[in-house]
Amino acid sequence: MIGELLPDSVVAVEAHGEDETGRVPLLYPEEEAVVAQAVDRRRREFAVVRACARRAMEKLSVPPQPVLPGERGAPRWPEGLAGSMTHCDGYAAAAVVRTIDLASLGIDAEPHAPLPDGVLRLVALPAERDREVELAVRQPSVHWDRLLFSAKESVYKAWFPLTGKWLGFEQVDIEVLAGADGERHGDFRATLLVPGPAVGGRRLQHFEGRWAVRQGLVATAVVVPH
Repeated sequence: MIGELLPDSVVAVEAHGEDETGRVPLLYPEEEAVVAQAVDRRRREFAVVRACARRAMEKLSVPPQPVLPGERGAPRWPEGLAGSMTHCDGYAAAAVVRTIDLASLGIDAEPHAPLPDGVLRLVALPAERDREVELAVRQPSVHWDRLLFSAKESVYKAWFPLTGKWLGFEQVDIEVLAGADGERHGDFRATLLVPGPAVGGRRLQHFEGRWAVRQGLVATAVVVPH
């Protein structure tokens, strides 16, 4: 699902539940130290998504190695790689690309269900809420509030490696485009309301992304070309 939202240069690996054997994947000692005090659910999610990341690395002929959280929890990728990870109940995915092919990327997956009461007002600008109402009228089978939240998460994950700075929900305005003829996939555009990162000698003020709804999940992805 995630892979369909990304260009061919990106390797994406997904897992539903635990790994294919039904066992929780093993962690490197450095990773074990990170989740030594975590509850079982957190340890399982941490391990499964890193197993996805290592399988993606192998497909790029990069030896498997630890993927440790860095500043603000962002994964620290091996030199020459960029990537993003996501997990929610029963699902995990990692996407990895060589930095010669893309400057950055971000992925996110969420349960396809309405946001809890009050959350949309915390994460969405007034204009985004107005557009969400219009989309809900046109295509009520999609939980557009959850999709907007996921898109903002993907934008942040693509933004942070380029800037090293926090990006608040109110600092990006996302316009989600409905799928053609009611299809449950499409595009979105994120307008940065703060100075964007400099990439390839120019300053970016927009990120482009794609979304899809399938199998009880909403998934979003953002790629930043050089």
